[in-house]
Amino acid sequence: MRAAVTGGAGFIGSNLVDALLGRGDEVVVIDDLSFGNRAQVNRSARFLERDIRDGVEFDGLDVVFHLAAQTDVSTSLLRPADDASVNVLGTVRVLEAALRAGTQVVFTSTGGAIYGECAGPATETSLREPLSPYGIAKLCAEEYVGGWNRIHGSGHVVVRLANVYGPRQASSLEGGVVAVFLDRLARGMETVIFGDGLQTRDFVYVGDVVAALLAAVGHDGGVFNVGTGEETTVLALHRACAELAGDAGQPQFEAARLGEVRHSVLDVSHAARELGWTAQTPLAEGLAATWAWRSAGAP
Repeated sequence: MRAAVTGGAGFIGSNLVDALLGRGDEVVVIDDLSFGNRAQVNRSARFLERDIRDGVEFDGLDVVFHLAAQTDVSTSLLRPADDASVNVLGTVRVLEAALRAGTQVVFTSTGGAIYGECAGPATETSLREPLSPYGIAKLCAEEYVGGWNRIHGSGHVVVRLANVYGPRQASSLEGGVVAVFLDRLARGMETVIFGDGLQTRDFVYVGDVVAALLAAVGHDGGVFNVGTGEETTVLALHRACAELAGDAGQPQFEAARLGEVRHSVLDVSHAARELGWTAQTPLAEGLAATWAWRSAGAP
C-alpha cells in the first residue's frame, strides 16, 4: 500500500507511520511542523514540510490518513478563526486533492469534543453538541467528508477518537493529561487537576488507535468511534500515574476550564462489528508502557 499521513510528525501520526512502514507500506509524511517533531519521523518515510492549506497532491497513493489538525481547545477558544482555518479549510484541501487522485481519506475526528456531555457511552448517532470551537470545526470537517461521499461517490471514513495517550505525546499540548501528569511527576513538580477530578474520560492507547486507523482502510465510508468504552476519573488517572512514578504527593486543584465536558465515553460496538476492531490495551498496561518510554529519556 502507498499511503500519506498528514500530521505524520505528530504524536499519533508518527506512531501510525512506524506501523505502516513495519508492514512494508510506502509512506509520505506531510507536516508543517507547527506541532509535530521532525525527529519523530521514521527515516524510511518520505517527508514533505508543507501546510495542507496551501494545497497537496496524492497522485499514485491508495489512502491518506488525515491527522493534521489544531487540537488545543483553549487555542480554539482564543483564536476560533485560526482553528477553523486548519481544521475545516485544511480538510477541504485534503478532500480536493484526494478527489483528483482517486485516493481514499481516513479522517481522524474527536469523540469527546463533538458529542459534548455524555450521560452514557455515546454512539455514532448520539446528539452532537460540541462545547468548543475545536469541536465545532471538527464536526464541520466531518460534514465535508460525508458530503464528499454523497456528492462524488467516494468512500472516505471518519474515525472519532476518545482521549488518546501513549509514547510521543507532548506534555505541552492540552488534552494530553497522561503526558502532563507523567512529565511533571518525573520532574518532581507539582501536578494540577482542573475541576474536582471526578470528571471522566475514555482513555485509549495510541497503539490501539493505530490499529483502528489501519482497520478502516478500504471500508466504504462510515463513522466509527474509537475508544475503550470505559470511563476513568481524572483523579483515578492521577493516582495511577503517581503510583508508577513512586510519588505520594497530592495534586493541586484549580477551576475547571472553559470548553471542557464533565463526562465523555464512547460506545465502540460499531467499530467492533464493522471493522473487527476493539481496544486491546488495559489502562494500567498502557500507562506502564508510556512511563517506560518517558523514563528511557524521552524529551
